[in-house]
Amino acid sequence: MKWIDSRDIAIELIEQFPELDPKTVRFTDLQEWVIALEGFEDEPNHCNEKILEAIILCWMDEID
Repeated sequence: MKWIDSRDIAIELIEQFPELDPKTVRFTDLQEWVIALEGFEDEPNHCNEKILEAIILCWMDEID
């Protein structure tokens, strides 16, 4: 996975944190969690706020 795989990342995060409300997640925590995901193979510093927002939005969409 790479940073552009927002939906895939969101699905993985749902599986790891099923009880977590994505609206309460801080971007700093989110970035760390994504980097730690098995199968994540992108450069950690290629992330920005827009990418993290996209992941959060996909996460919220997937749990609805």
